[in-house]
Amino acid sequence: MYQLDDLLHLMARLRDPQYGCPWDLKQDYATIVPHTIEEAYEVADAIERSDFEQLPGELGDLLFQVVYYSQLAREEGRFEFATVVDAITRKLVRRHPHVFPDGDLYGAPDMARLEEAAIKQRWEEIKAEERAEKAAAPEQLSLLDDVPAVLPALSRAAKLQKRAAQVGFDWPEALPVVDKVREELDEVLVAMADNDPAAIADEIGDLLFVVVNLARHLKVDPETALRGANGKFERRFRFIEQALREAGRPIEDCTLDELDALWGEAKKQEKAALGC
Repeated sequence: MYQLDDLLHLMARLRDPQYGCPWDLKQDYATIVPHTIEEAYEVADAIERSDFEQLPGELGDLLFQVVYYSQLAREEGRFEFATVVDAITRKLVRRHPHVFPDGDLYGAPDMARLEEAAIKQRWEEIKAEERAEKAAAPEQLSLLDDVPAVLPALSRAAKLQKRAAQVGFDWPEALPVVDKVREELDEVLVAMADNDPAAIADEIGDLLFVVVNLARHLKVDPETALRGANGKFERRFRFIEQALREAGRPIEDCTLDELDALWGEAKKQEKAALGC
């Protein structure tokens, strides 16, 4: 079987100025980013579908993105793939003092087993120390530093809220968040009554943000939950299309009541399949 060194060699060949691939030679950091994001989502999709036959290939595609960036950096004399491996290994050793108490990857393990809450607390403390070390102006250091702006909006909202919660800026339980959801929904209705597009967009954003907060309090990942809802909608809508196709009726000729009845049938069949 090919090894990691073979993949690194392949990447160097693809970027060879004289004999490499013309497409690969045209790429830079920015042009590769969309592919990286896509590959990460394809890994997530394979896992959600429990498609473990395809998962190695998807993980390979994602690994190749790291190799690609590392090759670009090597060409510019910035760093190499080995630097990436060294950096992540050092970071994980540092962030797991309960596993590597002396900071030695191959040292004796800590025999004392810590509670998960204590481990999480220490993890966040170490990350805070790392943020402080990176800060150009320590007096401007924020808990929200290093929450990537390019994250999907739902995921980023959850991370921002989680960071703020570390210093007590949070509701103590889920029920007050439900009240806030109702409040934000009322504000959407007011903006709709005023027919103010800018205000509607602003209030919808507030509503989405607080729904993410509710999900966080209920220990639900909002991005995963929405992907699940998207999949459910797609299955049921495809059921409607197939039913109408078999009936020889164009979907455009159906009334909303007819479509809604088929939607209900799709829900009924899904529940029957699940034994509900």
